[in-house]
Amino acid sequence: MSKPHKETPRSEHFRASITAFIEARRDAKLKGKEDDTSITGKYDYTAWLSDAARRVSQIQAVTHVLKATHPDARGSSLHVPPTMLPLHAEVGSHSLGEKFSEDVVGNAAALDVFKFLKLEVEGRMLLHWMQQADPDLLTALNPDPDIAHEWLTAFCGLVRVETKLASHSRAKQIYWLVGDKPEDNDHYHLLQPLFSSSLAHAVHDEIQDARFGEQNKLARQARRNGDAHDTAYRDYRNLIVRKLGGTKPQNISQLNSERGGMNYLLASLPPPRWQSRQSINLHNRESALDALKGIKQVRAIIRQLANFLLSDPPPTMETRLKREGMEQALGAQLPVFAESVQMQMGSGWTREGCELDLNEQLWLDPGRTQLKPRTEPEGNQSDVAFNAEYARGVWPDQIAARFANWLNAQLYASGLTTVGESEAKHWARQAIVEAAWPVPIQRRLGEIE
Repeated sequence: MSKPHKETPRSEHFRASITAFIEARRDAKLKGKEDDTSITGKYDYTAWLSDAARRVSQIQAVTHVLKATHPDARGSSLHVPPTMLPLHAEVGSHSLGEKFSEDVVGNAAALDVFKFLKLEVEGRMLLHWMQQADPDLLTALNPDPDIAHEWLTAFCGLVRVETKLASHSRAKQIYWLVGDKPEDNDHYHLLQPLFSSSLAHAVHDEIQDARFGEQNKLARQARRNGDAHDTAYRDYRNLIVRKLGGTKPQNISQLNSERGGMNYLLASLPPPRWQSRQSINLHNRESALDALKGIKQVRAIIRQLANFLLSDPPPTMETRLKREGMEQALGAQLPVFAESVQMQMGSGWTREGCELDLNEQLWLDPGRTQLKPRTEPEGNQSDVAFNAEYARGVWPDQIAARFANWLNAQLYASGLTTVGESEAKHWARQAIVEAAWPVPIQRRLGEIE
């Protein structure tokens, strides 16, 4: 047994921070079970650290996640710091530099160990102090230097390089021709693109701040009111949300779980030619769908669809594909319309003087759920009920049904008198598929299917 390290005020500070973390987890576990001594024993300082050092091998720090490609893929994820990547003019993981978020994959039951290693002391994570073999942290871990070094080595193993990389049949794979004989398999190199979780997290944080951040909100409000402001405001248009992991986003990775499975995709478009956005007036309206018809693109698609159906096209595959193309273009206008309303009106605009149906309010003002409930009783009750209904997730199906009935009415007014219940069910299903709702769709479509 090696000679114990001497305690210092700094090592005591490390120990106090670690103790507070362990006790907080213990108290959360003991809630309602205060007399359970078996739980208390597991959260003894030495016992918990020993167990955490054992379990850390079940998780791995990564920057690029395999399971984001397919949740059943079994292979290698990678930890490649952005500073180690080649520099390119295009935006990529290399753009993150030294400031990037570590992700973790592996056994979800061991993710508490990662939270422990992320604990900040003196402005740096414990993991970083461990990677430097900080002597005061070693003393805080255990008075026995041999045990302390053993635990430190185990914890540092969170960031490791796989000795043998493995792909999987469910992973994305591209055979890239590197020779001059495409008929010869040996002239191909197998590439496996990996999802950059660190980059996706940075994009998510930026977009969330642009949409709901207080500073950008004030700048956007000043722009809307025509007032001067110290800064410009940021606006990301035509976003799509890709959900990873379904109801269990933690099965993909830790950062994916923190995002609730949400991964923003930017529009793949040429550089925009900015134009003044068409003003949308929703005041004194009982339905926002009436304003939807005021959009030039929507009117054009409805007119095109009505004329096509009125021509009584033959029941061929070409007809079906052409009709579906128009339906998809129309369904895609729903999230565009919603994004325009949210950017123009700002978060919480439905709190005062809004006569829209509640389901439409939930659809067009999701940012309201990010605001603190008001303090006055009536406003507080309204905000709490609004947030609960949003989280319940029934409203997307209701919006789809309302959209379907509205579209039937538009087609009927265009002279198509044969539309009815079966067409409404079809429009509703199309709306749900295309709209990319920002909450999990429960798809209660018994009345639609």
